[in-house]
Amino acid sequence: MPEREQEITLRFLAEPTDVNFGGKVHGGAVMKWIDQAGYACAVGWSGQYCVTVYVGGIRFHRPVLIGNMVEVSAKLIHTGRTSLHVAVEVSAGDPKEGLYTKTTQCVIVFVALDDGGTPVEVNRWEPKSEQDVALERYARRLMELREDTEKEMGPHGVVL
Repeated sequence: MPEREQEITLRFLAEPTDVNFGGKVHGGAVMKWIDQAGYACAVGWSGQYCVTVYVGGIRFHRPVLIGNMVEVSAKLIHTGRTSLHVAVEVSAGDPKEGLYTKTTQCVIVFVALDDGGTPVEVNRWEPKSEQDVALERYARRLMELREDTEKEMGPHGVVL
C-alpha cells in the first residue's frame, strides 16, 4: 500500500482573471484555492473521493496581489470515522523576493465517500510532532464550538 500524504502545497501565480473591483484577488478565488488544496490533501490521505462539508474560521489577514506567487498549504490535523479535518494556509509574495506572508487561513472538514456516495471509513491519523498535537487539539476545540453553535442556532441555523 502506498504511503499516505498528510500535507501538500500548491504553488502558482495570482492571475489577472482572479482580480476584483478593488484590484486585488477576489476572496472567492482564494476560497476556491483553499478548497482545492484541502481536497487534494483529504484524497491523498483517504484514497477516496471526498466532499467538503464544513469550512470554519476562515480569516483573511491581507490581500493577495495580482502577480504574487501564491502558496496554498493543506495539512491533515484530525480524522474522525469518515471525516478528515484539514488546516489550510494561504501565503503570497513577490516571486522575485521569495518571501511569503500569510494571507488567509481556515480549517475544512471533508467526508470520504465510496463510489455510491456513502460515507466510508478513513484510516486514523496520529499526531507525530508537538505541532501535530497542538493542531489536533485545535481541531477538537473547533468541533466543540461547532456543536455549541448548532445547539444555539437550532436544526435549521439562521433562517432568512
